[in-house]
Amino acid sequence: MTPQPDPDEGILFDVPRPAAGQRRADGSTGRDAESAGAGKAAAKGAGKAKGTKRPEPKRPAERDPVARVAVDTPLPHLDRLFDYLVPESMDAAAVPGCRVRVRFHGRLLAGFVIERRTESDFQGELAYLHQVVSSEPVLTPEISALARAVADRYAGTFSDVLRLAVPPRHARVEKEGGGPAGAAAPGADPDRPGADSGADGTGADGSAAEAAAGEQPPETPHGDPPSTGGGPDSAPAAVSPADAAPSGVSSSAPDPGPWSRYPAGRSFLAALRSGAAPRAVWNALPGPDWADAIAVAAATALSAGQGAVAVVPDGRDVEAVDAALASRLGAGRHVALTADLGPAERYRRWLAVLRGRVRVVVGTRAAAFAPVRKLGLVVLWDDGDDVHADPHAPYPHARTVLSMRAHRAQAAALIGGFTRTSEGAQLVESGWAHPLAADRATVRERAPRVQPSGDDSELARDEAARTARIPSLALRVAREAAQSGPVLVQVPRRGYLASLACASCRAPARCGSCQGPLAVRGAHAMPYCRWCGRIAGEWRCPSCGAARMRAAVVGARRTAEEMGRAFPSLTVRTSGRDEVLTGVGERPALVVATPGAEPAAEGGYAAAVLLDGWALLGRADLRAAEEALRRWCNAAALVRPAAEGGRVVVVADAQVSATQALVRWDPGGFAERELAERRELGFPPAVAMASVTGDPAHVRELLDQVELPASAELLGPVPVGGAGGDGDDSAERALLRVPRADTLALAASLKAAASARSARKDEHLAQIRMDPLQVV
Repeated sequence: MTPQPDPDEGILFDVPRPAAGQRRADGSTGRDAESAGAGKAAAKGAGKAKGTKRPEPKRPAERDPVARVAVDTPLPHLDRLFDYLVPESMDAAAVPGCRVRVRFHGRLLAGFVIERRTESDFQGELAYLHQVVSSEPVLTPEISALARAVADRYAGTFSDVLRLAVPPRHARVEKEGGGPAGAAAPGADPDRPGADSGADGTGADGSAAEAAAGEQPPETPHGDPPSTGGGPDSAPAAVSPADAAPSGVSSSAPDPGPWSRYPAGRSFLAALRSGAAPRAVWNALPGPDWADAIAVAAATALSAGQGAVAVVPDGRDVEAVDAALASRLGAGRHVALTADLGPAERYRRWLAVLRGRVRVVVGTRAAAFAPVRKLGLVVLWDDGDDVHADPHAPYPHARTVLSMRAHRAQAAALIGGFTRTSEGAQLVESGWAHPLAADRATVRERAPRVQPSGDDSELARDEAARTARIPSLALRVAREAAQSGPVLVQVPRRGYLASLACASCRAPARCGSCQGPLAVRGAHAMPYCRWCGRIAGEWRCPSCGAARMRAAVVGARRTAEEMGRAFPSLTVRTSGRDEVLTGVGERPALVVATPGAEPAAEGGYAAAVLLDGWALLGRADLRAAEEALRRWCNAAALVRPAAEGGRVVVVADAQVSATQALVRWDPGGFAERELAERRELGFPPAVAMASVTGDPAHVRELLDQVELPASAELLGPVPVGGAGGDGDDSAERALLRVPRADTLALAASLKAAASARSARKDEHLAQIRMDPLQVV
C-alpha cells in the first residue's frame, strides 16, 4: 500500500468547513478570537509558572514583504490575486509558485504565491500568510500565465484551471531525491527568493483582509491588462516548414524515420531543429508508424536543446508513444503521465519534469499543462476525439490549450491524426499552420482498398445489400480474408440489443412506467427499461397491441454472436468498454470492437468490416459526418495495405461525402468542404459559440444581465434533455454566436455576468461553456 502523507502536511485543494461566528477585519471569526484569547491567557499563566517567554509578534520580511496569492476559490467574483504579508519566518520558503494556506473570509484556504512585491496597492491592513505548505515552486511562471489565458478564453476562473494543471501534493514523494525545496522558480533570481515572477495576469488587485471583512475589493487595474489571447485567432502567420529549413542539418540530427515518406517531412524536422517553430496540421499515413513519427519529432526537439509535450487520447496511445520514445531516446529521458499511475507515481513523474530531469512528456489531456522547461514542441494526436475536451470547468480543449501554449512560448506545433478535423482545416486556412501530408501515390501505396456495400455493382449483384445489416459483400470479404489473418468488425454501439421496436408496426418499444427505451442485455434476458430499470416482461405495443419486439439497434455482443454463427470455425473476440484488448496475433480470428477499442493486430488486419454506418451518419450532431469518417479511418488504418491484400468494407450509402472521402482516403479535402459548409451556415469553427444551460429562469436571468458584444447573435433558448433523451426535460439552453475575432469579448461578457450573480450569492448558476461540443 502507498504510505499516506502526514496529516499536517496537507494537500492543495483541502477546504475546511467555515467556522461560525462574526467575521473580523483580519479574516478571523469571533469564535476564533475567543479561543485565541483563551489560549493566550493560558499561555500567559503557564509562562509565569515556568518562566517561559511569550511568543514574539510577527514581523514582515525585510525584502518584498507582500505576497500576491491566488486563493483556491471557485467563485467568479473572487477570481483575482489577493495580497498577504510574508512573516519573517517564512521569507525563504514563500517563493513564487509555492503552495500556501491563507486565512480567507474566516476559513483556511489553499493557494499559490504568484509573486512577491515590496508594497501593496491595498490601503488597508494586510493579513499574514498562515502556512507555507511546501517551498517547492510547483507553479511556474509559464504555466501560471497559460492558466490565466485559458481561464479568460473559456470564461472560467484561475483556480479551476489550476486544478487541471497542477496535481495534488504528495508530501513523501516531494521529499524524495533531495528536490529543490525552497529554491527559486525557474527563471527567477536564485539570490532573491521573493523575486517577481512576472506571472500576474489578473489585471486587478485584491486584499485578503477585505474579503475577510465581507467586502468586495475595488477593481484597480495596474496599467494595461496583460494579453490573454495567444491562440490561433490572434496568431501571426505560421512559418512554413520548407521556408524555415536551414541549408543543412547537423550530422547529430535523429534519423527522419517515417517523416521521409512526406514531401515536407524532412523540412519540418530541419525547421524544428533550427528553432524556427514550424506549425503543421498532419495527416498521418495508415499504419502503426504514427507513434514513431511523434517520437522522431520529440527526439529532434530534444537534440536542439528543447523540450516536447505530446498529448494523445487514451492510455493505449500513451503506451504506443511511450514505447516509441524509449526506442528513440533511451531509458530515463522521458516520462508518461496518465491517471492510471496513481497519485504517488504520477506526482513523482510530474516532479521530474518540473525539476528539469526530463524534458519530454507524453500523456492524456492533463499533460498539456506539464511544466516542461524550454518548451520547443507540442504534439496533439487525433484532435477530433471528444476525450480531449475536459469534462471539468472551464471545459478547455487540449487543441486550444496546446495552440495557445505554442504561440506564447514560440514553440513548434504538430496537430495530427489519420483524418483532419474542421478545426484543423481552420488553422490551415488562417495561416497559423501549414498542411503536412503525403502525396497521393504514397497514400495509395499505404492505404487498404475500401469498398462501400451500397455501390452500383454490389446492388446489381445483391439487391438486399441496400437494407441488409451484414450484406453479402461483407461476409464474402471476411471469409476470404480470414484465411490469411484476423478480421476486424467495427460496431458503433456496445451491449447486446441497445434498442427495441414493435415487430408489427416498428414503433419504438417504451417502458409503461416512465416511457424510457427498452433494451436487452443478453440472449436469454428479459427486456428492461434503460431509464428506470423496470423489467417489461408483459409488454404490448400501445399503437397496435402486438406483443413481439424486434431489434432496432444491435450492439457489439449480439454482433459477435451473429458472426460466430456465420463463421463457426473462427475464434470470435470482443473489445469494448468492459474489456479492451491491447492487441491480437497473426492467427485468423474475428475481432468485434466498438470505435476507439480496436486492438492493433500483429502485421495488420487482413480486412475490416465497418457495420451500421447509418448509426454514425444519422446522429443529430453537427459533427456526425466528421466523427464517422474519423472512426472509420482509425479502424481502416489498422488494416494491411492494398498491395498486401488489405480490404475494408463500409456498410453505408456510397453517395455520402464521408463514405467517398474514406474510399479515396482524402480526409483533407473532406475537412475543407466541411469547413466551407459550416461557414455558410454560421457554425463552428467558422464562428465562435458559447452555450448557457440550466433552469429556464436562471438562463433568461443571465441573458438579461450579460452585456454582449455588438456582433453577438442569440439562438434560443430552447428545451434540452440529456444524452439519449433521459436528461432533465425542464432544462433550457441558449447559444451565443460571434465572429472568431470577438471570442475573448464574448468570454469576458459571460464571465462578468457570472461574477455578478456569484457576488449576489445565487445558489443555482446556469452552466456557461465556450466551444460546446453539442450545438444541435
